[in-house]
Amino acid sequence: MLAGFVEAGESVEACVHREVKEEVGITVQNLRWFGSQSWPFPHSLMLGFLADYAGGSLDPQKEEIEDAQWFRRDNLPALPQPWTIARRMIQAWLTQESH
Repeated sequence: MLAGFVEAGESVEACVHREVKEEVGITVQNLRWFGSQSWPFPHSLMLGFLADYAGGSLDPQKEEIEDAQWFRRDNLPALPQPWTIARRMIQAWLTQESH
């Protein structure tokens, strides 16, 4: 899961593409809205999107990302708390029929 902030004049969709490329070096396609969750920063809202891999190699931005990896369904790391949008997104991915 990645997070970022929308820049002035930028659409949320453009933000997703930019943040993913900046933070981990990959491009995504087929962007889909997932949901939202309040965020602990003042006047902020977390917006969740799902996307498909389009290209590139994982290359975490050292100043922003501690680690980035691909995970299989049967080999996940510790999951976020159940009430978080990140966990809900992972659970939705785990219950999909195709992959």
